[in-house]
Amino acid sequence: MKYLSLFAIVFAFAMTSCNSDTASTADTNLATPNAPTAAVATPNTPVAPAVPVGPTTTVEFAENTYDFGEVMDGEKVEHTYSFTNTGSEPLVISNAKGSCGCTVPSWPKEPIAPGETGEILVRFDSKGKGRVGGGAQTKTVTITANTTPPDTRITIKGKVNKEETAG
Repeated sequence: MKYLSLFAIVFAFAMTSCNSDTASTADTNLATPNAPTAAVATPNTPVAPAVPVGPTTTVEFAENTYDFGEVMDGEKVEHTYSFTNTGSEPLVISNAKGSCGCTVPSWPKEPIAPGETGEILVRFDSKGKGRVGGGAQTKTVTITANTTPPDTRITIKGKVNKEETAG
C-alpha cells in the first residue's frame, strides 16, 4: 500500500509539473505576439522578373513571329524585331528571356519615349537541334515591360536539318 501511495504522489507531481511548463510556454508565446519571426529562404521558388512600377504604356511590334526557314545543325540565326511605343508614357523593358538557353535576346535598357521605336535582337543557336529531314524548332522570347499585360511574346521558328551519317 505504501508503494501505491508513493506512486500516486509521484504521478500527481509529474502531471502538475508538465502542466506548469505548458502554461509558462503558452504565456511566453502570448507575451510577445508581434515578435519578429525568422525569414525562411526558399531557393527553389522561381522569382518572376520585376515589372516596372508606375504608369503603363502600349507597344506594337512590326512582326511577332520570324520564320528563318531551313538551316543546318550548328548554324546561328539572328533576327532584329522592331517595335514602337504606341502609348503616352515611356516604355521601360525590365527583362527579356528566351524559352531555352539556345535563344538569347538583347534589348534596350534605356526608356523608349512615346512614338519612338526600338529593337530587340534575338540570337538562336541551332547546335544539337537538327534532325535528318529537318526538325521543326519554335522558340519564344518573353518581354517584361511596363505594359498591360506586362508580358509580350515574340517567336522565332524554322527547321534545323542534320546530315545523315553513314553507319
